Amino acid sequence: MEGDCLSCMKYLMFLFNFFIFLGGACLLGLGIWVIVDPTGFREIVAANPLLFTGAYIMLAMGAMLFLLGFLGCCGAIRENKCLLLFFFMFILLIFLAELSAAILAFIFRENLTREFFTKELKKHYQRNNDTDIFSSTWNSVMITFACCGVNGPEDFEAIPHLPHSSLEKTTPEACCQRELQSREGMFINKEACLTGIERFQNRQGCYTVILNSFETYVYLAGALAIGVLAIELFAMIFAMCLFRGIQ
Repeated sequence: MEGDCLSCMKYLMFLFNFFIFLGGACLLGLGIWVIVDPTGFREIVAANPLLFTGAYIMLAMGAMLFLLGFLGCCGAIRENKCLLLFFFMFILLIFLAELSAAILAFIFRENLTREFFTKELKKHYQRNNDTDIFSSTWNSVMITFACCGVNGPEDFEAIPHLPHSSLEKTTPEACCQRELQSREGMFINKEACLTGIERFQNRQGCYTVILNSFETYVYLAGALAIGVLAIELFAMIFAMCLFRGIQ
C-alpha cells in the first residue's frame, strides 16, 4: 500500500510540475510579448516604471518556473531527493516573491487609475516635443491606438502651446486622424484637425480604448497567476511528501 501511495504521489508530482512548466512557458511568452510588442503596449509599459519593472519580473518568473517545472518533473520521475529538495526551496522562494508582487500590485493599483494618468498628462505633456520621453511616448500611444488624451481632446485645454505653432488650438498633432495609424501615416486633414474641426480628430480617450483592448488579457493574466500560485502550492506539498517517502 505504501509503495502504491508513493507511486501515486510521484505521478501527481510529475503532473503538477508539468503544469508549472506550462505556466512558466505562458508567463515567459507573455513577458516577451509585452516587452517587444510592436502595437504600442510597449510604449505604455516604458512610460511607467512600475509596469516596466513588472514586465521584467514576469519575464524572470516565467523563465524560472519553466526551468523549475522541468527539474521537478525529472526529480519526481527519477525519485531524486536532492532535486526534490532543490525544487522545493526554489519554488517556495518564487511563491513568496509572486505573492509579494500581487500584494504590491494591489497596494499601488491607484497608480493605474484614469485620474492618475490625467494628472500626469496635464503636468508633463509637452505636445510635439519628441525630445521629451514622456511626450514622445504619449504621442506614440495616441497615434497607435487612434485616441486622444486620457479622456479626450479636452485634456489638452490647459496645456501650453508650442511657441512656433500658429495653427494648433488645443488638440495636439498626435490626435489628428491618419490614413494609417503610425507615425509614417499620412494625415487626412492636418490643418482642419489642428484648427478644431472634430471630424478630423480622434475624439475617444486613450484610457477607454486601451482598457477595452487589453481587458481580456488582464483577466487572463490574473486567472493565470492565481492558477500558477495554486499549482505551486500543491507541487510543494507533493514534493515534500515524496521527499519524505523516498528511502
